[in-house]
Parts: sequence; structure tokens; C-alpha cells
Amino acid sequence: MLTSLKNPWVKELRKLHQSKHRRSQQQFLVEGTHLVQEAIATGYPLQAICATAAWQTHHGDLWAQVQAHSERHEIVSPEVLAAIATTQTPDGVVAIAPLQPAIPLPRQPQLGLAVEAIQDPGNVGTLIRTAAAVGSDGLCLSQNSVDLTHPKVLRASAGQWFRVTPQTTADLPQQLATWQAQDCQILATAAEGALPYWQIDLTVPTVLVLGNEGAGLSPAAIAIADHVVAIPMANAVESLNVGIAAAVILFEAIRQRQAAL
Repeated sequence: MLTSLKNPWVKELRKLHQSKHRRSQQQFLVEGTHLVQEAIATGYPLQAICATAAWQTHHGDLWAQVQAHSERHEIVSPEVLAAIATTQTPDGVVAIAPLQPAIPLPRQPQLGLAVEAIQDPGNVGTLIRTAAAVGSDGLCLSQNSVDLTHPKVLRASAGQWFRVTPQTTADLPQQLATWQAQDCQILATAAEGALPYWQIDLTVPTVLVLGNEGAGLSPAAIAIADHVVAIPMANAVESLNVGIAAAVILFEAIRQRQAAL
């Protein structure tokens, strides 16, 4: 059992709390029983598992799975696990996963989602979860959005991170233009001065583009769009959470497509 916070390996794992170390080491933390289960269920590789003895006792079957699924598995003291984890009350297990090579974005998404300058990791996790719920075949983030391996992104995604596999692009407007050239409708969102989203035909291949809740989309992203849409709201309300806005419009696309069958 590892009990020392001064253990060199433990020190290295604690560095993964920081984005720069996750990038340099090409690793990230998978915290908690549910995320570990989802990684295993989707076949995502795990390099190591740290668990307390109590967790091992209560999750014998899962412990056997992670032993077969990972290269290294260590029993650690609760103090060591708490130091490795980023949560205040970890549930007893943390895995270390390699950052896989980026999967190419789809050539022509049937129902894609793109976001620009989203900095809140909880919002990005919600967007991932929403994309999974509607069966989106692409989730693209601008390079100035939050690090996709941020622990809060994974937790807020409720494990769907491993199923959606979001990607970051260095030039979002260029990526939108590429999709547009493949006969994909680009749908930008705005707070006001735009068509209600339900007036647009969403049965055709579409990528929905959302921006930062404060600043909205950049002029470059809006200029590429085929349509700019809004979600009409009560006068006293200025904006919706970006994850909620995405869900409202994407599920309207699902409704239209099911009605057209």
C-alpha cells in the first residue's frame, strides 16, 4: 500500500491537476467509480488505477476489471488518494488515462455541435452530455475554450466524454466553412435580432454553433452562418446557460427529424 505523499509517483500524479502537465505528459485523471466504469465500458485505455482498500472491498468485481484493463494498479491510503484527486470528497478510486490521438472530425456532420470560447468546464461537460443524448456525430471546440481534460469537464459529462470524444480546432471559422462546403447547414445563435430557432429546417445536415455566454459568437463565426437563430425568452431574461440553449435547439432538430419519418 502506498501511504507516503512524498512518493515520487504520487507527486507526478498530483501534477496532473494542472493543464500544462496534462498536456506535457499526455495524461489525465479519471476520478470516481462512475467515470472508471464508463472508461472500461467504452474500451478507453487506462494506464493505472489507485484505490483505497475500502473501495476495493466494496467494488470487488470492478477491481478485477480494472486490474485486467490497466497496466498498473495500486492500493493507496485515503490520504494519498485525497492528494491525487481534485475533488474534496473522492469516492475511493482515481485512474490515470492517456490522451488519445484526435479522431478526425466528420466530413459532413448530420447533427453537429460547435462552441466558441467556452471557459466554464461544467458547461462544456453539459454540452458533451447533451451531444451524446441527441446522438450528435461531432462536437468541436475553439482552441480558446477550456481544456477538454479538465477534471470538471469529465465529471460534468457524466461519463459521456468517452462516448462523444470532443475535439478542439485551431480555427473554428475555417472548420465551419469546410463543413459548409460539404452542404452542411451552419446555424449560429444570437441573443436577439434573429429568427426563432423552430422556423429553421433542421432535418438537413446541420452544425449548431454557440458562443460564450457573455460575449456571444465572434463576428467571424456569425458571418459564415447560413442562419442566425435565437431562443425567444421573457423580457427580463437576458440569456440561457449554453448547455440548456444547445439542448433546446438540438432536441428541436430531433423532433423535426422524427416528424419527417
